Amino acid sequence: MNTNLIIAAGVAAVFSVAHAAEPASMLPASNAFAKASTLPFGYPPFDQIKNEDYGPAFAEGMRINAAEIEAIANNQQPATFENTIVAMEKAGQLLSRVSSVFGNLSGANTNDSFKALERELSPKLAAHSDAIRLNARLYARIKSLYDKRAKLHLDAESLYVLERYHTDFVRAGAKLSNADKEKLKALNGELAQLSTSFAQNVLEEANASALIVDTREELAGMPDKAIDAAAADAAKRGLTGKFAIPVVNTTGQANLAVLTNRAVRERLMAASLARGSHGGKYDNTQVVLKTAKLRAEKAALLGYANYAAYSLEDQTAHTPEAVNKMLSEFARPAVANARKEGAEIQAVIDKENGGFQLAAHDWSFYSDKVRAERFNFDQNQLKPYFELNNVLTNGVFFAANKVYGLTFKERKDLPVYDPDVRVWDVFDADGKQLAIFIGDYYARSNKRGGAWMNAYVSQSKLMGTHPVIANHLNIPKPNAGEPTLLTYDELRTAFHEFGHALHGMFSDVNYPRCAGTRVPRDFVEFPSQVNEMWSVWPEVLSNYAKHYQTGEPMPQALLDKVIASKKFNEGYRTTEYLAASILDQKWHQLDASQIPADVLAFEAASLKAAGVDYAPVPPRYRTTYFSHVFAGGYSAGYYGYLWSEKLDADTVNWFTENGGMLRKNGDWFRKMLLSRGGSMDAMQMFRNFRGRDARIEPLLERRGLTEK
Repeated sequence: MNTNLIIAAGVAAVFSVAHAAEPASMLPASNAFAKASTLPFGYPPFDQIKNEDYGPAFAEGMRINAAEIEAIANNQQPATFENTIVAMEKAGQLLSRVSSVFGNLSGANTNDSFKALERELSPKLAAHSDAIRLNARLYARIKSLYDKRAKLHLDAESLYVLERYHTDFVRAGAKLSNADKEKLKALNGELAQLSTSFAQNVLEEANASALIVDTREELAGMPDKAIDAAAADAAKRGLTGKFAIPVVNTTGQANLAVLTNRAVRERLMAASLARGSHGGKYDNTQVVLKTAKLRAEKAALLGYANYAAYSLEDQTAHTPEAVNKMLSEFARPAVANARKEGAEIQAVIDKENGGFQLAAHDWSFYSDKVRAERFNFDQNQLKPYFELNNVLTNGVFFAANKVYGLTFKERKDLPVYDPDVRVWDVFDADGKQLAIFIGDYYARSNKRGGAWMNAYVSQSKLMGTHPVIANHLNIPKPNAGEPTLLTYDELRTAFHEFGHALHGMFSDVNYPRCAGTRVPRDFVEFPSQVNEMWSVWPEVLSNYAKHYQTGEPMPQALLDKVIASKKFNEGYRTTEYLAASILDQKWHQLDASQIPADVLAFEAASLKAAGVDYAPVPPRYRTTYFSHVFAGGYSAGYYGYLWSEKLDADTVNWFTENGGMLRKNGDWFRKMLLSRGGSMDAMQMFRNFRGRDARIEPLLERRGLTEK
């Protein structure tokens, strides 16, 4: 899950989604955000929202929220939990309403108006957040409650919320001098602008940097319909007669697995690797250097050695040293596995008299040959059994029904922002509606890459709200009348993102501050990774893996090969991930005086020093298009996927040891963890569920790192 919705993420840290009473706004009734949505569960009225509604709604939302905060801070009555913390939880409803929609759609359905407003709003929203977090009178009220918290006799969730508010304000600079607060405000405003610039550069260059080829023959290996689509894409770009292959956000490109022309593969990989670093209007090198410097300055101002130390203090890892230790422990065996895999690929190349040494653009193409030779199947054999609707209905939803008792009913009456978006009502085991689920599965030119989950409305007993949760993927849309057949990676991603959705839908907390996925960043991927287990669970796989034309189940022999090959290519997968995670840490463990002059030279030196500079396996993201950390919520936190996977692997073992796909298991996981949101310490939550701390052995075994 990459929540690369900068504005939404920034606002959500302070404001809550709500349908309770709110101050009257001065917006005209024609503005779609003037009143709370009257649709079920506060579902956004997408058909009524106009581009021109956002700016006035943000302005009015900030005005009202500032007045609410001033009233709380200036209250002449002694601070109480109700008149301070609860009052803050109820504040900012209009601002939250517009932020959730704008923040989500700026990633899923952007346009020029969105981009312009995003650039304008970034510093304004940063300043608005600072005005709250750096309000001395407000902090004094929070601190007075925090200091006497043991005497307040609060319930556990309320006590945790109070402690989190205090921590949030201190980490935001509440204890700084007035002069330093002004410096911090300036830093935050500039960082917000840089983040927006980085994100927009990545998206716009991805659309602009498609690989253009002259002849159909150069695309040999791609399915005919995919080549036709490339011709249509080129025509849209004014290049009739040519062929265009768009570049996706990761370093690796799906077409590298099928293109037989090595020169074309090399050009495609080169286009991917060069993004953001070759000059021109999309170049991100200066954005990176400025961002790294300002983040280091911000950390120093707040009393930390570097930005990683600041960021990690509030995560379950706590320190850069703990993260460095984990990454270094995985690096050696992961790269050793990757080199072993590379030697197997080179053997295939030599067997075919290729006459060249394995390079990054060869890996996917030849690793599929190794897979076919070792397991006697290739990925293309799987796709006819992974039709999207069948995967959703008889796979993702089926697993949720078996494990948690959920049922789903698609509805067509609610408005959507794109015709391909689908909507379901979600019902709990007792028949009561639990949530509304939005599925946005297809790639679009105005949609950022990757896959993610969002909450349009978060659950809160205080506010009387129920979840409206969305999943977004980037599956290439087939031609009209053709089925949507998924790759194995896309299949896993569908289950993964639905794990995030379950985390949001099962939220059962009082306060918006704790709702759903509001947990430490290095914990948030854990529930979603757990949900991936059901994608290959025999009872689930046999229920959805059926040929889209004949309905015949996937042959048992092929199914067995899929399961047997689960560890295949893990050296590559772990190494590319570790390389990106190490780059993230290297950039954020610098102090301001150590910022290099050359982004790419620093990147190369960092990978070499860490022992992950194996050329056939480049980082999953290079620095200049690494949106997770330079434009999203994962700065100094990309390690969190692996950190969370330790918990995930141990949890999968727990399910297996306790009978697997049983309601009692799902109910326990839901009760002890998924429903708790961020209402208590994350690792204590895990211990309450598992009965002990997580062990590393299941993860090492899963990734093939225990093998000699």
